[in-house]
Amino acid sequence: MSEYAAPGLHVRDHRVRVPLDWSQEGAGAGLSLFARELVDPARRNEDLPCLLYLQGGPGGKAPRPVLRDDESWLGQALRDHRVILLDQRGTGRSSPVDGDTIGRFGTAREAADFLRCFRADSIVADAEHLRTTVFGGKPWTTVGQSYGGFLTLTYLSRAPEGLRACLVTGGLPALAPDAAEVYRRTYPRTEAKNRRFRQRYPDDVATVARIADRLAAGDVRLPDGDVLTIRRLQSLGLDFGRKSGFERVHWLLDEAFADDAFADGAGERLSHTFLDGVRERTAFTGGPLFAVLQESAYGSGPNGPTAWAAQRERAHHPGFREDARPLLFTGEMIYPWMFEEIRALRPFRAAADVLAADEEWPPLYDPERLARNEVPVAAAVYFDDMYVDAGLQLDTADAVGRVQTWVTNEHEHDGLAEDGRVFARLTRMLRDTGDLPG
Repeated sequence: MSEYAAPGLHVRDHRVRVPLDWSQEGAGAGLSLFARELVDPARRNEDLPCLLYLQGGPGGKAPRPVLRDDESWLGQALRDHRVILLDQRGTGRSSPVDGDTIGRFGTAREAADFLRCFRADSIVADAEHLRTTVFGGKPWTTVGQSYGGFLTLTYLSRAPEGLRACLVTGGLPALAPDAAEVYRRTYPRTEAKNRRFRQRYPDDVATVARIADRLAAGDVRLPDGDVLTIRRLQSLGLDFGRKSGFERVHWLLDEAFADDAFADGAGERLSHTFLDGVRERTAFTGGPLFAVLQESAYGSGPNGPTAWAAQRERAHHPGFREDARPLLFTGEMIYPWMFEEIRALRPFRAAADVLAADEEWPPLYDPERLARNEVPVAAAVYFDDMYVDAGLQLDTADAVGRVQTWVTNEHEHDGLAEDGRVFARLTRMLRDTGDLPG
């Protein structure tokens, strides 16, 4: 453990060893697990309850606090908790997985078996090990953002004794996970976001078409050497599910073409600023597991292969074709072509195909145990959520004991990070029912 001060925070960094595969009896300590403990400096020596933040993803590392904001969710939590920021296995400082890691395996099956150990069941086992060995074994409260909500339901299924209370924002999963059903619901939601984007920035329709026509002519390369294709351009729509997503895409498009004083009049040269912005947002360099495990995160029990569900469902939505105009942006969808066209993902291609074909997975949720759940849960369901269907979330809320929901269209999927009122509302819901002291 290392200990130091940061602006407005006292920080302890913890590192423990955990098995690669928790299901193997007597498995060795194959991975390094990292967690950062934050506490108000004035209360550093007090016996405060712990709050574990479960990051979105899959394949997402914990946030790195820069400046303490007392009105953010983190600032509010620090008033009466120690906050634990866990880098989920394979991310951040927890034995990060990248192309070099996967390159060490002799076969695609071996690499896929390794990657199967980075899902929700393993992450929950890691968290329990951390709670019992580092933080004294008392139950803690969790805050699950997006995929963190999936982790919450796995935690409630496998180790509810470790939980005092749970907050979930934009992330109650279906208890019968089905990637195909998820995309049947989220493609129309993504199409609706595209309509709203065009209404807000109507001039961008022509700009996007012009970019697509230039890409169709061929040989446009990103700064890292990858060819920029129309379908990779479309993947910028991942931003549309966030509060400022329309603006992030709009201002990128705003500088798409270089106004070159020495051009011959064609004016079709894409700017370095634009190309580097596209590379940064679509490269997966800092988090390849997000792409690799996106569909595998739905594998549970003998429910058959995910079989590149997003790609299969896309065929039923011709508006997303590359030659369609207006050109539509896609959302939180991962496609097999990404593992050919994107540099950071190429080493994973063979293993990703194996994962997509796997017929059986360890079950993630226990519906019977969840129906009897006694741990209080407060969940924000974002009605217009582009990533996690609100209807599926509400079905889950009805099937799990002790769940309170707040359904709202005031926030996008990133409401927790963007507005401290989300955390305040959820904690107040639990305090009003006596489920969260304070």
